Amino acid sequence: MASPPASSPPPETLAAALAALDGQEPAVPADSAGIDAATIAASEQVAGIAFTDSEREMMVRNLEQKLARYRRRQGAEFPNSLEPAHTFDPWLGQRAPQGPYQTTPADPGLAAAAGPLPQKDQDIAYAPAWQLSHWVQQRSLSSERLTRIYLERIRRLDPKVLACITVTEERALREARQADAELAAGNSRGPLHGLPYGAKDLFDSAAIRTTWGAEPYADQMPEHDAVVLQRLRDAGAVLLAKTSLGALAYGDMWLDKRTNNPWNLEQGSSGSSAGSAAGTAAGFFAFALGTETYGSIVSPSSRCGVTGLRPTFGRVPRGGAMALCWSMDKIGVIARSVRDTRLVLDVIAGQDAGDASTQDMPLQDFSQRPFDSIRLGYHPDWFSGRGASDADRNALEALQSLGVQLVEVDLPQGPHDALMTILEVEAATAFEEMTRSNEDDLLQWQAPQAWPNSFRAAWMIPAIEFLQADRYRRTLCRALNDSLHGVDALFSPSFAASLLLMTNYSGHPCLCLRTGFRDNGTPRNSVLWGQLAGEGSLFRLGEALEAALGVASLRPELEQ
Repeated sequence: MASPPASSPPPETLAAALAALDGQEPAVPADSAGIDAATIAASEQVAGIAFTDSEREMMVRNLEQKLARYRRRQGAEFPNSLEPAHTFDPWLGQRAPQGPYQTTPADPGLAAAAGPLPQKDQDIAYAPAWQLSHWVQQRSLSSERLTRIYLERIRRLDPKVLACITVTEERALREARQADAELAAGNSRGPLHGLPYGAKDLFDSAAIRTTWGAEPYADQMPEHDAVVLQRLRDAGAVLLAKTSLGALAYGDMWLDKRTNNPWNLEQGSSGSSAGSAAGTAAGFFAFALGTETYGSIVSPSSRCGVTGLRPTFGRVPRGGAMALCWSMDKIGVIARSVRDTRLVLDVIAGQDAGDASTQDMPLQDFSQRPFDSIRLGYHPDWFSGRGASDADRNALEALQSLGVQLVEVDLPQGPHDALMTILEVEAATAFEEMTRSNEDDLLQWQAPQAWPNSFRAAWMIPAIEFLQADRYRRTLCRALNDSLHGVDALFSPSFAASLLLMTNYSGHPCLCLRTGFRDNGTPRNSVLWGQLAGEGSLFRLGEALEAALGVASLRPELEQ
């Protein structure tokens, strides 16, 4: 090895010089005496690297100085809402598509399709949002009546399901009456005007507690609404309930409860958008907001048989929403039909100055695109191996019968689980103070796979491994874009071929919808995966598939 030039300062002098530039001497904490060569040797086993005895001796002083630097940093307050300086860009630095967002086109046949208002409250409650919208707009159904129908169902049935953490009855009735008054005056704010909805309880709601499903935050009382709640309010929608989420957006266990699947109350609803999915399936509101970092819309939507839209990363602003992983968190929609998800996306999408990840993306209108011009990617193995079902195969046949061109694709292979390092480190960073203060001990779920243990273990992940995982992420994103080249979308069973993992890290959108039922009577969902900003093709294919299969309107037997 070549010797350094004579003019280069030795490492310890260089460290002192860098500290002097900051106007400080490199202080060493009083309790750092435990750092010695033996400490480093033990740490090497966790980091997966080995040094020599002489290298360890040389590292001791350097590590003591680093520890001092960490201690000085602890004096700064980092709220959960403060994101890192770097922002994930799913477009990999290339120019994102430009152009206007195409809102849902008017359907001249909508009135006939919606039909007359049902006589039974239960039938009204289970109607998809687009039908409810028509009845409210025509004033055959008032927003207040619809809100009271949902409130009554929640009071009667939610003790079984446990989908709602806080029912916002006072605010909901106030907003519903206002919506009715505006319609009576000839003022409609759009298709969501007067429709009650549920919002996952990680969205700030002014003067209404926002618990994040976790004991240390159970009494939070935000001053303002999250950006998406503001946009829905401006569109005339009615906030009816703050829905459950697994503690800190993991699973279906919150505070001291578990949200249940309305199709099988002995089974959890999955998570973390547990209450949004279960409440939508149970007919508690017209639609709901969910979030996904890694499966939190797709998983509960699949379990509860509802329609979940996870938009392209950066399409929907996250201001006022709990951050778990800044480079992966996405806000989406959970509803009872594909059209519903688009109506809500029309309102909540769009750039926001408070979220550096957001940008205005066009939404291409595929509504008139001939099916024989749509290229749909798939792989035979996804529909024959473990995890596939007759429902998935029947759905694929239904898509083919529409005339779409099926194109066999191969997905990137590799150590994709290395990407989990990014989620683990970002999540542990977001909740550093909870770990340091030992408030993580207050969480009910303390299993090895639960957040408290995961956050603690993340402290042992070397920074180098985090950045290497981030570099692998870029490689995977490029490879996945190559795999999607030449197709408009992919179709698969919900959890096939690591698509859930890959697309959550790459930022691609997906639409999860019911395609059939299992032998035990619980619903079965499949997933359409889109190009970046390619939700238009998902809506076109999803609506057609939903109509062809005819299973979306079936309900759980929750009333018995």
